[in-house]
Amino acid sequence: MQLFDWIVLIVTLLFIVGYGSWKTKGSKNVEDFILGNNETPWYTVGLSVMATQASAITFLSTPGQAYHDGMGFVQFYFGLPIAMIVICLTFIPLYHKNKVFTAYEFLEKRFDVKTRSLAAILFLVQRGLGTGLTIYAPAIILSALLGWNLTVMNIIIGVMVIIYTFSGGTKAVNVTQKQQMFVIMSGMFITFFLILHYLPNDMTFTSALHIAGANDKMNIVDFSFDPEEKYTFWSGITGGFFLALAYFGTDQSQVGRYLSGKSVAESQMGLIMNGLLKVPMQFFILLTGVMVFVFFQFNPVPLNFNPNNKIVIEKSIYKEEYHTLENKLSKLSEDKKVINLLYIDQLNQDYDNPILRKELVNLSNKEKDLRDRAKEIISRADSNSETNDKDYVFFHFILHYLPRGLIGLLLAVILSAAMSSTASGLTALASTTAIDIYKRNLKTEKSEKHYLNATKFFTLFWGIIAILFACVGTLFENLIQLVNIIGSIFYGTVLGIFLVGFYLKRVQAKPMFISAIISQLTIFVIYYYMIYSQEKLGYLWLNFIGAILTIFLSLILQFLFFKGKPNDEDLILK
Repeated sequence: MQLFDWIVLIVTLLFIVGYGSWKTKGSKNVEDFILGNNETPWYTVGLSVMATQASAITFLSTPGQAYHDGMGFVQFYFGLPIAMIVICLTFIPLYHKNKVFTAYEFLEKRFDVKTRSLAAILFLVQRGLGTGLTIYAPAIILSALLGWNLTVMNIIIGVMVIIYTFSGGTKAVNVTQKQQMFVIMSGMFITFFLILHYLPNDMTFTSALHIAGANDKMNIVDFSFDPEEKYTFWSGITGGFFLALAYFGTDQSQVGRYLSGKSVAESQMGLIMNGLLKVPMQFFILLTGVMVFVFFQFNPVPLNFNPNNKIVIEKSIYKEEYHTLENKLSKLSEDKKVINLLYIDQLNQDYDNPILRKELVNLSNKEKDLRDRAKEIISRADSNSETNDKDYVFFHFILHYLPRGLIGLLLAVILSAAMSSTASGLTALASTTAIDIYKRNLKTEKSEKHYLNATKFFTLFWGIIAILFACVGTLFENLIQLVNIIGSIFYGTVLGIFLVGFYLKRVQAKPMFISAIISQLTIFVIYYYMIYSQEKLGYLWLNFIGAILTIFLSLILQFLFFKGKPNDEDLILK
């Protein structure tokens, strides 16, 4: 990076932090701090919801995912628009009708304080861990690529978020996320068109898609029922639907975004905006990754994109063996370039040459074999090295091929996405801790100023916890996978509680609480069995199992053991 890149990066980030702090300083009460005084327009709600989900992981991993596996990952989001409709019709009206600060406050009005506290604690466990990840994931990659100290990087990201989140709460998050989404999408669009500009002069966008298709990167929809396939149309519609319903409907980091809307209609329009734009946005980000793949068919490509692995190899006894593979890849890349240019020439003559397509597939298979052998060497050199380099593909392109200034902008994109998700997580953790745990269990009533200060304190508290977790993240292996597993372990039960609360009005508090406990313990047992047995179950199914189990158990307990035994604490919705 050169001086101009640093200027662009620093100015962009300081503007976001400074603007957010200045625009929203001086919250008068808890409602203002947590709900933004219900002044958020629908388009800000929509952008804020999108920015909360679009973490740095989205812009780090998704292009690399497409580079290696193609466009099929977009199917993961097919259930999201359906989930948005369900939430708009059911969740939002009930949240607004009950005038809640958090999603879990609704559960006490519907059931009792035990159920509310249980759901809040389950949320705090998984979201507390996830918020630390939103700092750690981009920090570890930035530190590897730029040579920055990882701990310092974690602290920088965390402190910037704490400054404006502590100052303005939800309103600050909503305001800054508009700027962050503008920076994010501007950077991605500029990069996409620059990639097309960098392709050979006689190559059209259609030709680029043909090359991607010849390498199996354009298989967008898979209607197969093969359970071994990670992403299919059916898993996206079912598993993706339940995951989106749980995340957007019961996770306070998202619920807090649309509870701040001016009205029910404004909140609903914001979520519908997210439902309409999310799949196209993910499609575009994946397509950017596919175009990076096409670009590297004509340009030098590393054997492994993770620069840390190169350092490991250079210090090991396997250096010469690795260099031999690099030389083979270099020769193979020249052959691929020649064949691709011939293929383009044929395409320009309206002839899709099957012989050349077959040769492209053959060369790609040879390249994959070289990369797999390189991963084996890296593992032998250091068994703790992360050989999966998907997260580093897009950054390698940014740092080595983008012009001055744009590198700084793209790094600002990654950091903005990290700050956006972290800020939403902190406000959700703080509001849930302050309202559902602290205020609800406080014996004496306090002033609004007291609860406002308590919420700010918990913002700072969770911010420090997130930074500390990010700093010790190196102690854990497969951290991203760990957080995804934890989310799936807890989301299903929480979703089941809410679905019963919304749709099964005859189910009372005691059977609901007992069924939630049994369901959560059952999920723990299933997960334990998954670890220690040869039978493998996709983590996404834990969401479905947890939700369905909670619903059916509550019905069974209600009508077999608690029929005609109303709970004095219940306030069943009419």
